[in-house]
Amino acid sequence: MSIRNYIIIALIIGIIAQIPPLQPLLVWDRQAILDGEIWRILTGNITHTNWIHLAMNAGAFAIISFIFRSHFTARRYNLLILALSSIIGLGLFATQISWYAGFSGVLHGLFAWGAVRDIQTKTKGGWLLLLGLIIKITWEQCFGGSASSAELIGVQVATQAHLIGAISGVVIALFIPKNSVISIQK
Repeated sequence: MSIRNYIIIALIIGIIAQIPPLQPLLVWDRQAILDGEIWRILTGNITHTNWIHLAMNAGAFAIISFIFRSHFTARRYNLLILALSSIIGLGLFATQISWYAGFSGVLHGLFAWGAVRDIQTKTKGGWLLLLGLIIKITWEQCFGGSASSAELIGVQVATQAHLIGAISGVVIALFIPKNSVISIQK
């Protein structure tokens, strides 16, 4: 599958998750999960607070996918996204968050994974990308998320999900052998 087709399919899934009767059933909701609605651990990552939020994350997903396209196949990317979504969905229980919707935690994980893969394959700029991500995550943990982003998405930015995603992306990249890197078809 081409990267373009993969991104289109992911965008369609995100749009479907925004359908008003579905969206409330898919968000990450601590109490609902504790009451047995465990699918929300994963689906909270594909829902968004509004259409602007979806558009922001879809754009970032397309850019990140393009930047790191040489490091994955569609199948491996699916597994990576599933792993990151699961870890973030479970990791949010270690925070004070009671409700979460958005793909930004996964995006931070994908970016971290890609930066480490760049470093492992000696791709120019990998260390700079990782350093930039570390600075961003540190800033968010000390000073909070972007006020302008919060205004656009209608909720406080879930910086905890960003941190969990970034750490998870690094760990996954370090524990999956770099020789398993396969280029995506064009």
